[in-house]
Amino acid sequence: MIETASQREHNPTLSMNDGRQIPQLGYGTFNMDPDTAAKAVDQAIKTGYWLIDTASFYCNEDGVGRGVGEQNDVFLQTKIGNPDQGYDRTKEAAREALERLGRDHVDLLLIHWPCPDQGKFVDTWKALIELRDAGLTKSIGVSNFREEDLKRIVDETGVVPVLNQIELHPAFQQRELRRVHKDMNIITQSWSPLGQGAGMETDAVRKIAEETGSAPATVVLAWHLHHGLAPIPKAASKNHMEDNFKALELTLTDAQIASIDALDDPQGRIGPDPGNFC
Repeated sequence: MIETASQREHNPTLSMNDGRQIPQLGYGTFNMDPDTAAKAVDQAIKTGYWLIDTASFYCNEDGVGRGVGEQNDVFLQTKIGNPDQGYDRTKEAAREALERLGRDHVDLLLIHWPCPDQGKFVDTWKALIELRDAGLTKSIGVSNFREEDLKRIVDETGVVPVLNQIELHPAFQQRELRRVHKDMNIITQSWSPLGQGAGMETDAVRKIAEETGSAPATVVLAWHLHHGLAPIPKAASKNHMEDNFKALELTLTDAQIASIDALDDPQGRIGPDPGNFC
C-alpha cells in the first residue's frame, strides 16, 4: 500500500448539511474488545482510513481512543446508547464517552437507536444540539431512525441530522428511506455494508469479482460508493482492510451496478427492527 497521507487523498468526502465534510469510506469497530480495537484502528489508519466509527454500546471506546492516539486529523464518531437517552443523561453520557476516548470533542455524535417505545429520542436530540453548540461534538446525527423518527425530531427542533447510519447492503437496500434522506439532505451511512458476508456470496457479486479481478468485498463496497452511500465496513486483518479500501479505485459498469441492484429484498434485514428494538 502507498503512504497513508496519499491514501487519504483518494478517499473522497461527502458534504454534510452543516457545511462540514465527512470521509465517504470509514472503518467500523462493532464486536471488537478494547485491545483488538486499539490494534485494528491503528492498522486501519495506516491503511488510509480516516473515519473511525464506535459506540458506547460497543464497550471499546477506550481502545478506539488508544488506536487513534495523538492523530487529530482522524474523523471520529461515536453514539449515545439506548440506556443513556434522555436530556440530562445524554449530556452526561457524552462527556463519559469523551473521557473514554481521551478526547475533548468528537467529529460526529449520533443517537444509536430511536427506541420509540422509550419516548426519549426527541429530548436526546435536543441534548445533542446543545452538546454541538458547546463544542463537544462538531456535528450531530442519528442511527437506525425511520422516516417518522426523522421528521419528528426536525419538526420539534428545526435541526436536521447530518447523517443517518442504517443497515444497508445488497440484500437490504432501503431505497425508500434513502429517498427520504435525499429529500432532507441527510447522508446515508451504511452499517453492515457487506451483509455479514452474505452479500459477497451471490453469483452476481462473484461474477463481477472475476470480471474485475477484485475481491467480492471490494465489489460490494464499490457499489455502495457508486450510489453515494458512506459504508463503514469492519475488517480484522490488514489484507481485508486493504481489499475494502481498494473499492475507492474500482468503477463498476452500469450493467454490474444493475446486477447488484437486483439483489434487493425488502425482507432482507439481518439486524433488529428499529421500530421495536431498544
